[in-house]
Amino acid sequence: MSRTFLEIEGERGVVTRYRRHPNGKGYVAVGAEVDATAFVDPTTYVEAGARVGQKAQLSSGCWVEENAVVGAGVFLGSGVHVGEAAVIGRGAKIGSHSRIGAKAVIGDDTLVEHDSTIAPGERIRRGGTSTEYMKAA
Repeated sequence: MSRTFLEIEGERGVVTRYRRHPNGKGYVAVGAEVDATAFVDPTTYVEAGARVGQKAQLSSGCWVEENAVVGAGVFLGSGVHVGEAAVIGRGAKIGSHSRIGAKAVIGDDTLVEHDSTIAPGERIRRGGTSTEYMKAA
């Protein structure tokens, strides 16, 4: 029999309680909203206040921080870190080992290539790519 809940004490002594998501068995903090059709890999964590939309796919080792939004149909490759209050638009594809900074906004249907770093507060327009962003910066 597997555990229903996992509790982890953070740096500030605050204990966060996680439950297993029914589709994929990933860890979802109490207070996060993850659609039942989303897939959350067993090694992925979604923090309190975060929202994950319909049919989103969160691969192995992902971490979605507090108050982040992962839109419907989004794909997160392995090891993606989504910063606090970042927004990833519907249908976006985020390549493995990418880091999306706090409060960054990734537009709908955007491609972020693997191993990319999007700075905190940056915006990538709808349908854009991280390559175009890097050239413009």
